[in-house]
Amino acid sequence: MNNKIFKTSSRIYTVLCIFLALVSCREDEVGPLENNPNTPGKIENVNILNIAGGAELTYTLPSDQDLLYVKAVYTLSSGKVAEVKSSYYQNKLVIEGFADMDEHDVKLYAVNRSEKVSEPTTVTIQPLESPIWEVFRTLEATTAFGGVRLTAKNELRTDLSLLLMEKDEYGDWITNINSIYTSTDSINKTIRGFEIEEHNFAITVRDRWLNTTDTLFTSITPYPEVALPKSKYKPFVLPNDTKTHATAVLSRMWDGETFNWPGVFLTDGSVPGQHLATFDIGELTQLSRIVIWDYPEYYNDRSYYYIGNLKEFEIWGSANPNPDGSLDNTWYRLGSYNAVKPSGLPFGEQTGEDFETARAGFSWEFDVAAPKVRYLRIKSIKNWGGIGSMSIAEVQVYGAPNE
Repeated sequence: MNNKIFKTSSRIYTVLCIFLALVSCREDEVGPLENNPNTPGKIENVNILNIAGGAELTYTLPSDQDLLYVKAVYTLSSGKVAEVKSSYYQNKLVIEGFADMDEHDVKLYAVNRSEKVSEPTTVTIQPLESPIWEVFRTLEATTAFGGVRLTAKNELRTDLSLLLMEKDEYGDWITNINSIYTSTDSINKTIRGFEIEEHNFAITVRDRWLNTTDTLFTSITPYPEVALPKSKYKPFVLPNDTKTHATAVLSRMWDGETFNWPGVFLTDGSVPGQHLATFDIGELTQLSRIVIWDYPEYYNDRSYYYIGNLKEFEIWGSANPNPDGSLDNTWYRLGSYNAVKPSGLPFGEQTGEDFETARAGFSWEFDVAAPKVRYLRIKSIKNWGGIGSMSIAEVQVYGAPNE
């Protein structure tokens, strides 16, 4: 009796395994959404608007009820075949990736839910000049403290790279790992970490399709600079400096904490007008720059470019300030600054590039003609929230103490 039950159970188990295997096989089969053997109609009435590096195409869709998408297939200047798709919900797609202004054929196909492809509709585009060339024409490389400063205009906010190269010991050009990768409209960055000796640099602009411009060659000997030790920094409160938060005091700016509460300096937001804060760097120094780490507020997880973060501000330096706190001729304006969000997004929004740029700290250059100073004064004109208060997580001052 028990043997019969066991045999019956074994048969049931075997049949169940076969059934599950068949179901699994069916689930693994990937195919079209439908099974329509007919090919869709062609794309018609194509209008071409040539744009920088490509073209915008508008067209009439075929009347097929099971149309799924339209795709464009074309060959880039590099010889690579590119493909762009657009949903049947719209009648437009954008062709991108060209670095020349030659004529190029683009084939348009309608594709239905059975993945049947129509006959091609071929059009010829002639892209306008690629954005990388305007960036290259505005590219400048100048001497900076500890490195080279690169500036350029990228008005179309194209995703691109400014590649800084230097020859290695074998004579091969090697790209610096700190080269610039951005989509901001105004590029202004200093690449540092070089020995104080003459460097022969090569700089080129490259887009995300690996198109590259000509190369700018330059020879630069960086100015010497060192990070001034924070152990020497101390508060230097003058009579008209702004009241600070009870616990977020001046010394929080050099406590080594760049991100988390309570390692932040805050002025009292209830005080109207422009805010002032003064501190002593410990010794008379020819300064080159200051790095300021903004404090990321607890908004949408953590947000920079928000509330008390500095937007429009000035930094002043003095060797012997007037003890009454007047911003008079005992002070020298080291620089006026306007913080810019790389993405250009509205207040309260940020991209990954925005976040990482702020988290790395903003480096603000000082006037190279400025005299030696010992005391620094930050004057907040307007923060990202539109008032004068300031929130600063950390500062690091650089200069050449022996100059």
